[in-house]
Amino acid sequence: MLYYFLISFVSFVMILSKSFTNKPISSNGTKLVFSNVFFEKLLSFLASRFKIRTSFFQFFLGMQLSNKSLASKFEHGEEEVEKVSLLDLHDLPLDCILEKLSPSELCNVAKVCKSLRKKCRSDYLWEKHMKIKWSKVFGDAAYREWKCYVASRNIDKSSNQHKNQKTILDFLHGFVPFFWIKSKSENYIKSRLDDSIAALYLSLENGKFWFPAQVYNRENGHAGFMLSCYDAQLCYDSRIDTFQARYSPNGRWTIEENIKWERLRVPPIDSPSHVLHISDCLDDLRPGDHVEIQWRRNKEFPYGWWYSIIGHLETCQEQGNHCQCHNKDTVILEFTQYTVGSRWRQTMINRKNHREQGNEIEGFYGGIRKLHSKEEITRWKKLWPTKTVE
Repeated sequence: MLYYFLISFVSFVMILSKSFTNKPISSNGTKLVFSNVFFEKLLSFLASRFKIRTSFFQFFLGMQLSNKSLASKFEHGEEEVEKVSLLDLHDLPLDCILEKLSPSELCNVAKVCKSLRKKCRSDYLWEKHMKIKWSKVFGDAAYREWKCYVASRNIDKSSNQHKNQKTILDFLHGFVPFFWIKSKSENYIKSRLDDSIAALYLSLENGKFWFPAQVYNRENGHAGFMLSCYDAQLCYDSRIDTFQARYSPNGRWTIEENIKWERLRVPPIDSPSHVLHISDCLDDLRPGDHVEIQWRRNKEFPYGWWYSIIGHLETCQEQGNHCQCHNKDTVILEFTQYTVGSRWRQTMINRKNHREQGNEIEGFYGGIRKLHSKEEITRWKKLWPTKTVE
């Protein structure tokens, strides 16, 4: 309401200022431009009194003073020097310049004018920044959640806006100029959260959007989760360049803070954490293969992915071509982060009819995925504990 009043009032003052005439005050032709001085003082007072951004008033002041400035230059015989603007460039060179800017620089350029704001919010410019910083932790599931987040936010905002607008229009019915109502609607449209890559990047940077990913060695490397990887909701803290995670075991949220980038990854399997992964690599497993296997404490809990190595059967001689373990139905999985003799050190599965197996004491083992990437295997090895776990 106050904003619309000021728009109308400033417009009134602009019209009023035209009615003042300039009167000479000296013999040499010097004039007092009363309207300009009065107008500038008034705008400065309003900006400080109502704590409103001065750029709004500067726009009107610039319009008011521009003709006076040109007239003054003409009277003194000055020629105006043509200035080259960034907007005078063609699209190709302008895009080349904007491509070189960092995210913070793009945000600063976007404040210049509407045209540059539209340019600087282009998906083309932000895809590179998104890929460089977020591609290793932000996957397809997170992007789908972002879409839902934007839609939900805009529905809530639309509902609240409708209620507020109805109340205002009931109060102002009969004497509010139409352009005020139009301006209100335009501001509302601009305030809606869009699903652009720029909006996504900035929402991640300022920590407003929680997204799904997976965390290695959850709960600060607790011994009970050593060499595992669990689903979590993540929020970024740009001040210290770390993440906060929320885990949801059995309906109870667990919070962990100060998680570094190297402990995060995009979920390799695009399925909910309570769903059993259907293994497609069982026939190919051989001793020495690196795998991840689903495991959960009980059937109420979500699965986590645990690093393991395929071992030899007890009857195998473990000698090159003499090994026949890959021809047997039984497959040995070894968790060598645990000490020899620990009940968690080893487990067996049947490669022919493997489904979830286990009990309430030792937990339940689910699907298996074979690791083919050296990068994935190296990452697990970097997370290896400094000493074996009991």
